[in-house]
Amino acid sequence: MSDANGKVPIPPEVLKGIEAVRVSGRTNMLDRNAVAAIALDLGHVDAAFWLDDKANRKTYAEGVFRGFREEKTVTP
Repeated sequence: MSDANGKVPIPPEVLKGIEAVRVSGRTNMLDRNAVAAIALDLGHVDAAFWLDDKANRKTYAEGVFRGFREEKTVTP
């Protein structure tokens, strides 16, 4: 689900991993499997596991086209 600006909220560590892959230029960001493998190779384990989780496929696809933003975390 995207916010009012159209960007898709994802966990901060996942965002760091996806951004590291994007900046590396090693793959097309539409290739989710390659993005996950490269994220793992770059040491972004949380991002790799998030990308491999079937429950996040739609969120990732939307984010590729709309952009990502860091999820707001609620602290008690």
